[in-house]
Amino acid sequence: MEIGIAEILRILPHRYPFLLVDRILEIENGKRVVGIKNVTFNEEFFQGHFPGNPVMPGVLIIETMAQVAGIGLLGAFPEPQKKLLYMRGIDRAKFRRPVLPGDQLRVEAEILSLKSQLCKCRAVATVGGALCAEAELLSAVVDRP
Repeated sequence: MEIGIAEILRILPHRYPFLLVDRILEIENGKRVVGIKNVTFNEEFFQGHFPGNPVMPGVLIIETMAQVAGIGLLGAFPEPQKKLLYMRGIDRAKFRRPVLPGDQLRVEAEILSLKSQLCKCRAVATVGGALCAEAELLSAVVDRP
């Protein structure tokens, strides 16, 4: 089942310029999710990272992975619009190749555990099948204020 931007905006609280998910390609709520981020030269961060050699910052790749995983996780709750995810930890993060303007970043996230309000997932980011980044993400699920 695909999810477009309108539904993504209903699930995630992020907005421009910090919404980093364009589409969800596959989702098994509470288990697995696959999403994409189309990386364009118009992204604000490319103005300073780095002039003449634009590279997507690693922390934004991690954030993209967390947002994709968050869609799969929040979808497991009956009223996802009433929940927020806070990043609690990042383990085993590795960056394998740069992400450049024009790339389509594909993120696959698998929820490893969901206990009470803590979630652990493993996420992998690729471009054209080539591994760019991977990490284990720990998040807390809280009620929105």
